[in-house]
Amino acid sequence: MLHSFNALQYRNMQNLHISEENSLSVLKNNEQYLSLEKNFLDKFGFESLNYFSFSSEGFLSLFLKLSKKGKIALSLGESQALIDAALVFEELGFEIVYIPLLKDGSVDYEFIKTLEVDFIFLSSYVMDTFLKTDLEKIKTLCSAKIISNASANFDENSDVIYFDAYKLTGFFTHSIILFNEELLDEQSIGFKDSLALEFISKAIQNCTFNLTQKELFKSKLVEAFGEDIYFFIDNNNTLEYSLHFGLKDIKARELIRTLALNEIFITNGEGCSLGLSKPSRIIQAMGYDETTSRNSISLTFTKEYEEETIEKIVKTMAKKYRQIKVLN
Repeated sequence: MLHSFNALQYRNMQNLHISEENSLSVLKNNEQYLSLEKNFLDKFGFESLNYFSFSSEGFLSLFLKLSKKGKIALSLGESQALIDAALVFEELGFEIVYIPLLKDGSVDYEFIKTLEVDFIFLSSYVMDTFLKTDLEKIKTLCSAKIISNASANFDENSDVIYFDAYKLTGFFTHSIILFNEELLDEQSIGFKDSLALEFISKAIQNCTFNLTQKELFKSKLVEAFGEDIYFFIDNNNTLEYSLHFGLKDIKARELIRTLALNEIFITNGEGCSLGLSKPSRIIQAMGYDETTSRNSISLTFTKEYEEETIEKIVKTMAKKYRQIKVLN
């Protein structure tokens, strides 16, 4: 039986269907597309929708457009694509302010209080650890527009939200950004990706998380791993359907690959799910070295398990972990 605990990093959509009605044309009314677009905007309470590439090139383009309207800050807890885009942005001679992460994994609220910027790329959760960020509090500290990744969680305090197509669907179509007040130029019909909208809409609609498994899994893991398990962050403050921890003296990728043979799928973070074979950059941004960042493991809960099944899964994880430690 397959046990997927990496859904926040990679969701594999099934049974996708492409029909003639998905195609757009200036010579027809595109009624189905317009209805889907309106429903998507209404769902999240925004006025406008654009498409962009969730990549360093896509975010660089977004930075360049926003730089004409004001100064930009970026949390180091955001996706790798934004960090890569910011580095190129700086190479081109533009300025961007980086918001650091503290040792406990949270964004530096005191630093944000000092910011004089117009736009902040800051989500309601930190990538990899899924530690929650209080955007309502951010609103009291800074007047900048908050631009957030809403792929794993949507917060109404965000002024602009975007969705990562790959992490939501498993397909690299265009991603979607929602905004108000003509923040970005309207795209013509030839730049609208009807398949991306349909796939992302379905992914969000069909996505289910389980809020009851975290504590049970955590207690079973602590029981099975003993002194070999530790926690980078306080899991009481992570998204309710995620659990983050570290395992000593091991590279996460070794355990990830081994458990995959038992159809148990876990992740070290974004660098793992994107196939970069890189340890969690987020853990390193918290002040840990690269070796320690390789200890990082993240689980996401999408369904409910019987306690007996949880014990079997954790027992398998512990067994494979100890086998790897011996071989190392």
